[in-house]
Amino acid sequence: MSDLSELMERIGYHFQNPALLDRALTHSSYANERNVESNERLEFLGDSVLGFIAADYLFHNESGSEGKLSKHRASVVCEKALAHYSRTLGIGDCLRLGKGERLNGGADRESTLEDAFEAIVGAIYLDGGIEPARAFALPFLETELHNTKHHQFRDYKTLLQEVVQHSPEEILQYVLVGESGPDHDKKFTVEVHLNSNVIGRGTGKTKREAEQQGAREALKLMGF
Repeated sequence: MSDLSELMERIGYHFQNPALLDRALTHSSYANERNVESNERLEFLGDSVLGFIAADYLFHNESGSEGKLSKHRASVVCEKALAHYSRTLGIGDCLRLGKGERLNGGADRESTLEDAFEAIVGAIYLDGGIEPARAFALPFLETELHNTKHHQFRDYKTLLQEVVQHSPEEILQYVLVGESGPDHDKKFTVEVHLNSNVIGRGTGKTKREAEQQGAREALKLMGF
């Protein structure tokens, strides 16, 4: 209980039902070993709550089109951002992991930390409602949004992946369809495929540059 109390101090919320926080920290590997409930259901709930908090904030504080707002929302609730929030709070040290998962570095795996942050948001929401969940999550979202606005390089591939990953059945691929020019001045052409549909096409002096340009075109097509 002392570890949970310390974590509650760091997250700034004291649970009426600490068992919810305990469950939010329970990875499926630990749950399978001990036959207890994992944090997956809380993660599912927290993902939606977090998306609402971000959308509500952006709606009231940012101007621009739906595409622009969606792009900002994707940037503040992506895996990398959520994992960073978890590391800031030291959540990895509090996770309940199976023996193999812990030995394989699960406590610092980005996907695991992302899931844990979402699960904690879900746990806070169940314990106290939307306002405590907002008070917990919003400072992280505001800081990340500020950093995103001041980051000059746009990683279009990562942003496109974050948009697409909300529909797990979608398959995103980059296909090299053209290569021309001498070795010292190559030109590459890449198509971006979503399932069987071409949603972008880019050219560049490297494959990476062509992929970035293709992803940029795909995002424009999708309204971002």
